[in-house]
Amino acid sequence: MTTTLKTRRASLLGPGLAVLLVLLAVAAFLSVTQGARDIGLPEVMRALGGLSVDEAITSTVTLELRVPRTLLGILVGAALGVAGAILQGVTRNPLADAGIMGINAGAAVMVVFAITVLGIRGVSLYIWFAFAGAVIATLLVYTIASMGREGATPVKLALAGAAVTAGLISVTTGIVMTNIDALQELRFWQVGALAGRYMPVLVGVAPFLVVALVVAMGLGRMLNGLALGEDVARGLGQRVGLTRAVAFGVVAVLAGAATAACGPIVFIGLVVPHLARLICGPDYRWLLPYSMLLAPIILLLADVLGRVVGAPGELQVGVVLGVLGAPVFVVIVRYGRMSEV
Repeated sequence: MTTTLKTRRASLLGPGLAVLLVLLAVAAFLSVTQGARDIGLPEVMRALGGLSVDEAITSTVTLELRVPRTLLGILVGAALGVAGAILQGVTRNPLADAGIMGINAGAAVMVVFAITVLGIRGVSLYIWFAFAGAVIATLLVYTIASMGREGATPVKLALAGAAVTAGLISVTTGIVMTNIDALQELRFWQVGALAGRYMPVLVGVAPFLVVALVVAMGLGRMLNGLALGEDVARGLGQRVGLTRAVAFGVVAVLAGAATAACGPIVFIGLVVPHLARLICGPDYRWLLPYSMLLAPIILLLADVLGRVVGAPGELQVGVVLGVLGAPVFVVIVRYGRMSEV
């Protein structure tokens, strides 16, 4: 009976991805059309086709604001969802995400450095410093955890991530408490938002995110081996150290670029892999693509909700996800399978 249910479930995984693609298209449509100024589908199609619309402002809002924002939301959501799933698999820690592995803290330190030392202002300018800080912090965590004969074990990775995060947060706090300009800029970036991220930001991070997502989709079999334990993985011929290094490199690019572009968006990387696991099970060959589609759906819908609830202004998506993500995660902890990573 159990085998029959598993076979039936496996047969539905492919169609399930198709359903998620449809839901992603719906979420993208809502993201483009809904907001302080609602735009109908005919106007959107005319603007995208380069045709004139009734009002010039409609074309401007569509092409220069909402389309880049929606595309960035899709890429950033997919990146954070996949990065969270990989981190949880590599560290075998159900609470692993970009926040506790030093990625957010590393990006924040470099943003503060760009503002205070170099006098840089604006997301499109200091995005590269944030990206570099996130990558450096990730590599630092992995290097520290790799010291010793055992190498980068799950426990050492978690401890190294916590230590690096605490140290970097202390440095950032110490700087911004003495520099009001850095504090104001950091507050704008650190809330986590898709608003104000225009085409230059999208064009800057898109190549990194697309390439890293493609590479990530090929890690499923290796992550399945790690899930069985290091000894079993080595017995199957897997090079555990190399697998962890590649996985951390992919996470550094995915979470680093996403965090640099939109700030530290909470709960996506933590909650989405667990939601995906409830749907498709622990097989990373399915878990990664499910996380890649579920995350942008949730991110875009939360962004739309922030615009609707906060009209005529808007609530940033990081705030909305923080409010909604906590109770959802409590439900997952209570009824889900937190240990199956």
